[in-house]
Amino acid sequence: MWGIVQSAFDWLMAAGPTVMLPIIITVIGLIFGLKFGQAFKSGLTLGIGFAGIRLVLDYLASNLGPAAQAMVENIGVQLDVLDVGWGSVAAITWASPIVIFAVFAIFITNIVMLVTKTTNTLDVDIWNYHHMAIVGILVHYVTDNVYLGVAAAVIMAVTTFKIADWTQPSVEETFGIPGVTLPTVSATASMVIAWPMNWLLDKIPGLKNLDFTLDDAQKYLGFFGDQSILGLILGIVIGLLGGNDITGSLQLGVSMAAVLVIIPKMTSLFVEGLMPISSAAQKWSQEKFKDRQLFIGLDAAVVVGNQAVITTALILIPLTLLLAVILPGNRMLPFADLAIITFRICLVVALTKGNFIKNIIIGLVVMSAVLYGGTYSAPILTELATTVGIDIAAIAGPGLMIASFSALSLPQSLLVFLMFTQPLYITIPAFIVIFGFSWYKLEYQKNNVSLEA
Repeated sequence: MWGIVQSAFDWLMAAGPTVMLPIIITVIGLIFGLKFGQAFKSGLTLGIGFAGIRLVLDYLASNLGPAAQAMVENIGVQLDVLDVGWGSVAAITWASPIVIFAVFAIFITNIVMLVTKTTNTLDVDIWNYHHMAIVGILVHYVTDNVYLGVAAAVIMAVTTFKIADWTQPSVEETFGIPGVTLPTVSATASMVIAWPMNWLLDKIPGLKNLDFTLDDAQKYLGFFGDQSILGLILGIVIGLLGGNDITGSLQLGVSMAAVLVIIPKMTSLFVEGLMPISSAAQKWSQEKFKDRQLFIGLDAAVVVGNQAVITTALILIPLTLLLAVILPGNRMLPFADLAIITFRICLVVALTKGNFIKNIIIGLVVMSAVLYGGTYSAPILTELATTVGIDIAAIAGPGLMIASFSALSLPQSLLVFLMFTQPLYITIPAFIVIFGFSWYKLEYQKNNVSLEA
């Protein structure tokens, strides 16, 4: 029996998110009382939207990545850690011998938290479990302790589901998607920096009352404030700095402009497919859990097409390349994951309610942390990749190490990794204090403010 379940699980993982998402959403829809035709149509629509977004991001990466790398090389900076992309990290994750234990532990953690009412997020984004699992896998690799590895994956799950809960109101208000949370570590990890940064910016005279949105930028910049024009300009500049001729630079500019136009159309399919599921889930939760509301946890890809998100990300792409050059001690060359900075910034945009200036400032700090995290963890990730049979020289080049904008490059992931690889008698009490304080400030105090008033 277990062999059949394992085979089915392996097949689903191998099929990828474009197949997995429609199947899972269809099953969820049936559980929540939808007819099969409605549930299947919702799942298929979400799958189509996801496939469309991935195609556009792959298109952007194939056009932008080589040009960005050439730009850095033309500047003459030697960086020996290559960003090989989240896909390579996912491959390393699913090749690990303990991945099945980590994934199962994450799933059980979600169920236990739902039953004990410590989360309202029902995470159906099983494909992205790999973001949580890789931390446990790296802890296991360093400590050679399966229990610590699985425990790290569980802590990643707990923190991810809670961050998803705490950001849900902002996600609904900013992106107009009710009944949904975004428990994707590539998005939630930025909040470790974004929350304190946003609080700090609100204390600085001149910034605390500043409310400069994308609409304001378009109003003041006129023709040049249009997202497609901005994408065209950025693409041309990166192309020219990368040594492209005028034709090649124009082609890159049009490619980046196209992304700004196409991605919002793809993400609209998410909303279309999600609404029947969301409505059914809310009705079901009202009947079964009269004192609470459950939220469906989806891939953060559902919001990366927001115009404020994609525009902020496109501005941060060249600025991230600049950071890679000027940050002292950085050894990481951004490459394959440049196109998915949208995921790193989407919840920041929700937190600031689209405040353009805050988004850029916080985004620069987040991407600096990502670069340093990638530099720190590159030796560990490179060694782990070698142990699971990945040819580093083939994907990065002789003498280079690998990293990405995922795994331990992410602040949340790195903190949990350090928690389990440093003296536990220090790190565990520190985690309990910090996470407990965050829980109080973001949930308990917020929920009781009306009573105190």
